[in-house]
Amino acid sequence: MPDREICYVIMPFSKTTDEHTEDYWTGHFEHFLKPLVESDPHLEARRSLALRGDIIKEIITSLVTSRVVVADLTDNNTNVYSELGVRQSFKHGTVTIAEKGTRLPFDIGGKGTLFYHPKDHLRMEDFRALFPEAIGDCLEHPDRPDSHVLEAISGRGTLFEILRRDEAIRRLDAVLSELSYDLDLLKDVVKRAEANQEEGAKRKFPTGRFRHAATELLMTNRYVEEERSFFNSAEGCWDRLVSFNDQLAVWEQAANSTEKWILKTNQRCRKDY
Repeated sequence: MPDREICYVIMPFSKTTDEHTEDYWTGHFEHFLKPLVESDPHLEARRSLALRGDIIKEIITSLVTSRVVVADLTDNNTNVYSELGVRQSFKHGTVTIAEKGTRLPFDIGGKGTLFYHPKDHLRMEDFRALFPEAIGDCLEHPDRPDSHVLEAISGRGTLFEILRRDEAIRRLDAVLSELSYDLDLLKDVVKRAEANQEEGAKRKFPTGRFRHAATELLMTNRYVEEERSFFNSAEGCWDRLVSFNDQLAVWEQAANSTEKWILKTNQRCRKDY
């Protein structure tokens, strides 16, 4: 059989009530949830096991990468809610279920939780029909929103967009600061090259170097929405800054040719920019 999609089940490991013991939860998964999930031959139901190694890392990886996650909220187990929070911070495609009678927190109560009825055969049959449909909907519509967290932090006008904009503003402020420094240094370099070219002048050499880290980040990450011509200008600026630094490094060894290059390139830059 070809590889199947993973349906990861979040549920308690150990005793949560006198009735819901560790053995109960093991049987609940093996004889109830797993067969229901795997009624779709393309799915494999898994739950995390207390194996050796970093179990927390294994759980988080499964929560983030699984196509579908089922969270059983019965008995309001804190670990289950913690894992549900991790899942809903990264991905849609989660089905929440609980035993009838479970009192859900307010922020979860608004979500379409399916309730199963262990002591009511007819209502349990309704659950058996609806549960696979909910899982199938996650597979067919993986981007359909079912996470309040993702809805709040992703997309235009949301928290994520606000944070992204603020970060872009800070980065652009760094670009402006960097360019201001470089313009002052360029004036000093050109002035020094002109003075050195005067007949009989005693040559002096500036020790500063052009900065270009913020410009390079803008050029490579393109964290603002601009036309390609804008980023072409950023690339051209970065190339010039690197070239100037290369020339400054050899200025003392090739003074005359370096100074001529500086003055000629400065004239070209003034024309281009």
